[in-house]
Amino acid sequence: MPKTVQIRDLDDEVYAGLARRAAEEGISVPELLRREAGRIASRPSVSEWLRRTSRRPSRLTTTEVLATIDEWRGEWPDAGR
Repeated sequence: MPKTVQIRDLDDEVYAGLARRAAEEGISVPELLRREAGRIASRPSVSEWLRRTSRRPSRLTTTEVLATIDEWRGEWPDAGR
């Protein structure tokens, strides 16, 4: 069964931003908030995400990751100066 949520004391700037974004997408503010609430609810919390990812064994070191990133980026444009 659908539930109703009421948000009080929103700053004028916050509501204006919500209204602007909703208008850009051709939807109402309540529809924008309903969609965003669905997105938030479907994502894991930070603690859940950390629990999930901490179980994965990491075979890479920080040094290896940084070396790979440097390799992908290539030489800095002003490195030879």
